[in-house]
Amino acid sequence: MPMGNKVDSLQSMRMFTRVIELGSFSAAAREERVSQPTISKAIAALERNLGVRLLDRTTTSLTPTEEGRRFYARSKGVIEEYAEAVAEARGQTHRLTGMLRISAPVGLGELRLNGLFLEFLTIYPQIEVELILNDRMIDMVEEGIDVAVRLGDNLPPNVIARNIAMSPRVLVARPDYVKRTRQIRSPKDLEEHEYIRYAGIGSGSQMEFSNDGETIMVSTRGRYSVNNSLALRQCFLAGMGLGTAPAWLVQDLIDADDLVRLLPTWRMPSQALHLVYPSRRYQPLRTKAFLQFMTEKVPKLPGFGIAGQ
Repeated sequence: MPMGNKVDSLQSMRMFTRVIELGSFSAAAREERVSQPTISKAIAALERNLGVRLLDRTTTSLTPTEEGRRFYARSKGVIEEYAEAVAEARGQTHRLTGMLRISAPVGLGELRLNGLFLEFLTIYPQIEVELILNDRMIDMVEEGIDVAVRLGDNLPPNVIARNIAMSPRVLVARPDYVKRTRQIRSPKDLEEHEYIRYAGIGSGSQMEFSNDGETIMVSTRGRYSVNNSLALRQCFLAGMGLGTAPAWLVQDLIDADDLVRLLPTWRMPSQALHLVYPSRRYQPLRTKAFLQFMTEKVPKLPGFGIAGQ
């Protein structure tokens, strides 16, 4: 293939990725300072060369096909790798730039990660971060996510997951709740208390406690469950009952004596925190910097510890 065709192919790939990211030919054309037909013809030629349709076009919308989504994920990596090769040749590799799209759980993001990401932006002033908070399982390639922060072991398929921190699960209640209700000496005593739980957990009302090789399964009861961690935190503070939570959710309240940790010698399964990213060989320098930053910082957050310790 002549050199000119290689350059044209790289330029067409870049135009295609920007059309996907901006959502229209006209927006990509304005950014490239070319006409809209130029963008359209470049992508049509790309589709002919590949022998597949990359985009479904209507008069009102532009949607990547399944082949288009996969080609976008690969193209983005190729373009970024080329840009970093150019930067290295020019001696500019110390400058980390570009956009990071990060997904994280709602409660963890609001309570612990938002401030951490602001610190990351201060360290790397030329990197942009778009934080998307949701608790649902996502398709990282389809939604253009570079890194997802996930709690627990229910992870999306076909990804690389790095376990960087663990959060022990703790049993907590307000001090005045503890004073006015039946004393809790063992896990079995929970069956006599109003238990507030996170809705949607597979184990339901069954809780597992262990201590020096002894394991006890406890059936809890309660009139209220909620599927939001920050709302669960508010329930504990309201003093309506007791419950269990990962320490990252309540450790600051325990330290401030707003909540009491109950049965501290008994252990429950901990919650793992993973950094998840698409299983592709190439990673932009900004992604590597973010993964390193999170690996160092997250275990130091309240209620977390280093994985494996």
